[in-house]
Amino acid sequence: MNIAIVGGGIAGLSFALGLHKRGIDCDVFEAVTDIKEIGVGITLLPHAMRELAELGLQDALEAVGIENLESVFYTQHGQYVYKEARGRHAGYTLPEIGIHRGKLHRILFDAAVSRLGADKVHTGMRCSAFSQNDNGVEIEFSNAHTQTSLKVQTQIAVACDGVNSVVRAQMHPQDALCFAGINTWRGVTVHPPILTGKSYLRIGTVEVGKMVIYPIIDNVDGKGNQLINWVAELQKPNAAMNDWNRPGDPAVCAEIFKDWTFDFLNVPELILKADKVFEYPMVDKNALPFWTQGRVTLMGDAAHPMYPRGSNGSAQALIDARTLADLLSQHSNPQEALIAYEALRLAPTAKVVETNRKVPPDFIIMKAQELSGGQPFRHIDDLISQDELRQISDNYKTVAGFALTK
Repeated sequence: MNIAIVGGGIAGLSFALGLHKRGIDCDVFEAVTDIKEIGVGITLLPHAMRELAELGLQDALEAVGIENLESVFYTQHGQYVYKEARGRHAGYTLPEIGIHRGKLHRILFDAAVSRLGADKVHTGMRCSAFSQNDNGVEIEFSNAHTQTSLKVQTQIAVACDGVNSVVRAQMHPQDALCFAGINTWRGVTVHPPILTGKSYLRIGTVEVGKMVIYPIIDNVDGKGNQLINWVAELQKPNAAMNDWNRPGDPAVCAEIFKDWTFDFLNVPELILKADKVFEYPMVDKNALPFWTQGRVTLMGDAAHPMYPRGSNGSAQALIDARTLADLLSQHSNPQEALIAYEALRLAPTAKVVETNRKVPPDFIIMKAQELSGGQPFRHIDDLISQDELRQISDNYKTVAGFALTK
């Protein structure tokens, strides 16, 4: 069996490593010509770490990331709402890690080249179309290295080419991005440790402005400062979508949070001191009726793009990868494996997409906002109990697939 993996991101590379582990031949085709450690942060939840640990990457990831101790929630007034331990500190066998996305990608890429061989990982190969018949799949690529087009023959193709997947678009021509007026800005800032230095902070709601903040590199400058990843979100009626293709303006973003100077953090200062800011619209897509068409299927963001809330996009992609690798090793007919994979993964990921839209982890702050009318309060316990807030958190973990079992 030979499998072509279209896209060398988290989904594609982890899938390639899983196939190699099971003795199945594959080739990875990545559009980018040079793999560079660019981007911002990502959080690897325990169920994501479980998949990466099975690929033998846990030690490498822990060496370059920061293990989260706690998740803490505040209102836009800087008032404490809720706190819970995370990862090993909450009783999981595996840690929750904040890490630079570029470092995660580099670890996956280097492992794939080392284990599969450099001749199996092809860069500069951008997919433009595919066709198939009873015997196999033909994928068309444009080769950025040679400035030529090229056709690749394979038995099975798995599209891991992201939210703007060419393969998905060919399968589902009417498919469209869903935008609900939420725009985001992302950046990283060299900054002294915040709270414990291992704290994952959520502050505010999208209606008034929301920040997600956590460290991804410790002692980044040799002076004890950390590289802090932050994401700002704001929802406005009839908002125009932020542009993926242009840098964000830190001053525009900081203006949203100009009054957010708390005793534990000066938010506008954090934003303005960022080395670089990226702007994005917060988008996802509606669940598809099918992922698999003959000998071709979708995986990761190509299959189920979701709001980047709760750190679940990467985790679901990693679970996709392991699930399909297992099934391909168990079925003599690979098309049966693709059908079984879709049957196992389409509905659960659709549920996560819907939950990330309506009841994300920061629903805890949304509930406090609703009960307080957006006004400062004396103490959160006057509005809602910690047990009720914990239940909101536990419900999300159950949907996302990482509820703690004892």
